[in-house]
Amino acid sequence: MSFIQIIEMRTKNFDELQALSDRFFEATEGKRTVRRAIVSRDRNDPERYMLVVLFDSYESAMENSNLPETAEFAEKQMPLLDGPPTFYDLDVIQERT
Repeated sequence: MSFIQIIEMRTKNFDELQALSDRFFEATEGKRTVRRAIVSRDRNDPERYMLVVLFDSYESAMENSNLPETAEFAEKQMPLLDGPPTFYDLDVIQERT
């Protein structure tokens, strides 16, 4: 079953956060299990961001979460955020195109 994680966060430091994310994706090339990642900004609240991260399964998401680079990224991103992120963990039960 496919798995989606939505991460809601607030930041005034988007450019630094994006640079950190770029370094994470470079460092985990060939190791990460992320199938697709979408970064979005709230039109009505430009300091609110939502990341939609798609995985093949919950298990592959946990494999990605357990990478040392993921822990390092999480630690480095915290000072760039206006508070802790909120995570929504979703099992995909139906998908249509």
